[in-house]
Amino acid sequence: RRSNGLADGGPEDGASEEAKEPAPEPVRFGWVKGVMIRCMLNIWGVILYLRLPWITAQAGIALTWLIILMSVTVTTITGLSISAISTNGKVKSGGTYFLISRSLGPELGGSIGLIFAFANAVAVAMHTVGFAETVRDLLQEYNSLIVDPTNDIRIIGVITVTVLLGISLAGMEWEAKAQVLFFLVILVSFINYLVGTVIPATAEKQAKGFFSYRADIFAQNFVPNWRGPEGTFFGLFSIFFPSATGILAGANISGDLKDPAVAIPKGTLMAIFWTTMSYLVISATIGACVVRDASGSLNDTVGSGALGCEGPACAYGWNFTECAQKQSCRYGLSNYYQSMSMVSGFGPLITAGIFGATLSSALACLVSAPKVFQCLCKDQLYPLIGFFGKGYGKNSEPIRGYILTYAIALGFILIAELNSIAPIISNFFLCSYALINFSCFHASITNSPGWRPSFRYYSKWAALFGATVSVVIMFLLTWWAALIAFGIVIFLLGYVLYKKPDVNWGSSVQASSYNLALSYSVGLSEVDEHVKNYRQVLLPPQCLVLTGPPNFRPALVDFVGTFTKNLSLMICGNVVIGSRKQKMPESRLTSEGHTKWLIKRKIKAFYTDVVAEDLRSGVQILIQASGLGKMRPNILALGYKRNWQTAHPQSMEDYVGILHDAFDFKYGVCLMRMKEGLDISRMMQAHMDPDALVAGQQASTVFQTGQGKKTIDIYWLFDDGGLTLLIPYLLGRKKRWGKCKIRVFVGGQINRMDEERKAPSHHPRVWPRVPRTAGAARAPLGDAACFFCSIKRFDDLIAPFRLNDGFKDEAVVNEMRHDCPWKISDEDVHKNRAKSLRQVRLNEILLDYSRDAALIAITLPIGRKGRCPSSLYMAWLETLSQDLRPPVILTRGNQENVLTFYCQ
Repeated sequence: RRSNGLADGGPEDGASEEAKEPAPEPVRFGWVKGVMIRCMLNIWGVILYLRLPWITAQAGIALTWLIILMSVTVTTITGLSISAISTNGKVKSGGTYFLISRSLGPELGGSIGLIFAFANAVAVAMHTVGFAETVRDLLQEYNSLIVDPTNDIRIIGVITVTVLLGISLAGMEWEAKAQVLFFLVILVSFINYLVGTVIPATAEKQAKGFFSYRADIFAQNFVPNWRGPEGTFFGLFSIFFPSATGILAGANISGDLKDPAVAIPKGTLMAIFWTTMSYLVISATIGACVVRDASGSLNDTVGSGALGCEGPACAYGWNFTECAQKQSCRYGLSNYYQSMSMVSGFGPLITAGIFGATLSSALACLVSAPKVFQCLCKDQLYPLIGFFGKGYGKNSEPIRGYILTYAIALGFILIAELNSIAPIISNFFLCSYALINFSCFHASITNSPGWRPSFRYYSKWAALFGATVSVVIMFLLTWWAALIAFGIVIFLLGYVLYKKPDVNWGSSVQASSYNLALSYSVGLSEVDEHVKNYRQVLLPPQCLVLTGPPNFRPALVDFVGTFTKNLSLMICGNVVIGSRKQKMPESRLTSEGHTKWLIKRKIKAFYTDVVAEDLRSGVQILIQASGLGKMRPNILALGYKRNWQTAHPQSMEDYVGILHDAFDFKYGVCLMRMKEGLDISRMMQAHMDPDALVAGQQASTVFQTGQGKKTIDIYWLFDDGGLTLLIPYLLGRKKRWGKCKIRVFVGGQINRMDEERKAPSHHPRVWPRVPRTAGAARAPLGDAACFFCSIKRFDDLIAPFRLNDGFKDEAVVNEMRHDCPWKISDEDVHKNRAKSLRQVRLNEILLDYSRDAALIAITLPIGRKGRCPSSLYMAWLETLSQDLRPPVILTRGNQENVLTFYCQ
């Protein structure tokens, strides 16, 4: 606020007023000054004045129009795509890169932005060389060359681009004023040219091939006349195309526009229309006025009807036959690049137009490239470029980017040959346009979440057509350059996909992955189930793993992740026990952290949790609800309950009940026990902090190290469909377990060993699935060795859970059984005595044969539901797996055969 006008304000008041003055607003442009004029100036470049007449002479008016319309088709479709992108959301600085990366994701935006910035830097050199070439011609005309024709272009080019750099560094406001001045000069030069075409030609101009509008000259120039190494249709196309590539000049300063969503579509399309009309008019008019070859000598006049005179100039009293046949003519459309200046009413105005077009285009490219590159550097998608992202001043000018663009331009200016630089730019611009159009098409067909353009004239099929045409033209121009360009794009795209930068802009690549996954998942519903497709042979077991928080049981996560990685489904399930109102916020808070923990550990698994009143009901929810369509778990993996003897009996009852529930739902079961236990939650600090889950040190487990030449011992006690064999076999296929030998132990009798040794040949559907088995070691389970100490240990184990009902009334016993279903009656002990002794004997065999194994896999014993108390069943599992150093997995299939003779 200013003072009230009284003169009694002291110094402190003045300081206060200065502090309250608002910061200066950055310069903002509308659609005419900011986009249309800028694009037109960038399109009206060096090619218009210095190469369009020459292209018309080579290709003829008809094919020149075709070249123009082909170029405009590509640029118009790209303009429609850019317009759609610019109306897709809020637009900030960063130009084309920002528009594409924020709409379609960093993968496509990064590669397009880098290539486009480089193409603009090279375009600075092209336009500067065009300017230098014109100045050189003027010096040559007055015999005032500095050194020689080629080095003069280099010297003038370096000086010019240095001056343009100074204008750019002065800020956008000065640059915009310079652009308006250049625009007015070009318009005046166009008017001057058109006026010159209707002014009767002087003898001097006629000697140079200009005869005003003539039908026979138009007819001769309508058809092509190819000359020189560039004299092919696509050779000329590659030279002309850069003159149509300035369409993104307005979009590249998106941060300096008042309303980019309105200015970019309107200004870009209007610029394309008016510049296209100017190209078509100039090509037709100059082709109707100037012959292809002229000597420039006033002595080459001839009478009408003279013999030996060839060409339309003969009808107007000029004979250019000799120089045309020797290809030594200095003038005419095919030989004189300054034909427009010669035709015009006042030549210096055309020269001024050339200066305006070349300098304005060079200046626009010099501004565009750093703006795009600055935004790319700030996002740090690629290494070693962050230095160039710093901005200076109220408009955050990319001064470091200007210097880099200046250096690149200097390198290409030293080539000093316009016809060599133009094809390089054509390839990179065509590559950029192909990527822009394909990106828009890709976002449309994948229904990318960030793709909601409001531009009504956008069509995904037009975008696809534009991308296809651009690619085809690239290969028709220079196939090896096209391969190099696409190689660079693939490298840049692959780098971003591999590094996965920490940005969240929404990506069409991610949307495409989602749509493909959804499509294939739905398609699986049409596939009939077969043993080969059981998700176990061609795809290993699909596992629902009861990990709780995954970082609490890393060994269980690593074990299942080892044989499911890149092959099948793995879901880490967590049951959050408590009321939904209290626990749901906690669940949402930690869910993302658990997923990040799995990603950091390189475990390819999903994480899901449910809130339930107790563990068993939560697991029932997980079993029924996990998965999608036929991508559903069929194996329940969980850890062994070590504290079953000291925990509340109901938790033990729930644990055994979970195993029964799994079988009821047609799941197989894989139960894992390790000597040191699985749960490391007591060692975890701040485990409820999602950031700590990722930042904390990852616990190492035995499944992350190589196992060497140990053994994987399988104790296949029952034919449960083969799951007990399959999981160790899949584990053995992994690199860390590849050197382990698989041994299969099958229960039997000594006197039948020879017969059973031949058994595999009678059951081909099973044994070919264990290719590493060299034979089956038979453990004589009927041995009468003394193991009374082990039996006593088992009896002591179940003693705290005995009912001792032999000394109690029957009614009391029934009431105790009802209240405490986990209690073991004398009848239960007697009926299950054989099974109990079997577990004792099996443990002795495991200790004898598998003490040094890398892994022990055993068929999980099953207690009949309602007939075997949970405490007795847990005593079996405890006895069977106790005192074993290697990890033990107890597996039981759901009786569905998972093995097949045909899958070798």
